[in-house]
This record gives sequence, structure tokens and C-alpha cells, in this order.
Amino acid sequence: MLKIWAKAMIKDKIVKDAMYKRFEKYDPEKFMEYLVEICHDFDYPTPVVLKSHLKNFDAFHITRFKKSDFVEAVDFDTLVLENASD
Repeated sequence: MLKIWAKAMIKDKIVKDAMYKRFEKYDPEKFMEYLVEICHDFDYPTPVVLKSHLKNFDAFHITRFKKSDFVEAVDFDTLVLENASD
């Protein structure tokens, strides 16, 4: 089972969070699909995904999107995605 803990943060404090779940194993090819669904659930725009975001998520099970990664304005400093799968 795939679990991704998504956290919107302002100055290192969580202002909104949710646990995204899917009944499948993590597939790096579907990362963008997971991100789109998480952002849709939060009612946030989808950020621009760089290779470094994917590498960090795959290698360290965590990635961070800063305000500058979003084309539209957002009301938080960082969106953190953490792989919380078993």
C-alpha cells in the first residue's frame, strides 16, 4: 500500500496535512499522477516537478516544493511530500 504524507508548511509549522493512500506499490513513473491528486485534494495548484524532486523522493523518501516551484501564488512556504509506506 502506498502512503504519502503531504504537508503544507509556513515557517516550519504544518498548516495543512493529509495522508494520501493507494492500494498499490509506489511506482516512480506515476509520481506526477500522485502529485496531481494530492494538490487537487488540497485545492492547490500543481507545482513544476524537477529531476531533483524525483531523485529526492526516490532516494530519501521525501521532497519539498518551494513557493518558487509553483506558477500560481500559494499561501504557504513549502509543500512537503513524504513516503510513509510500510
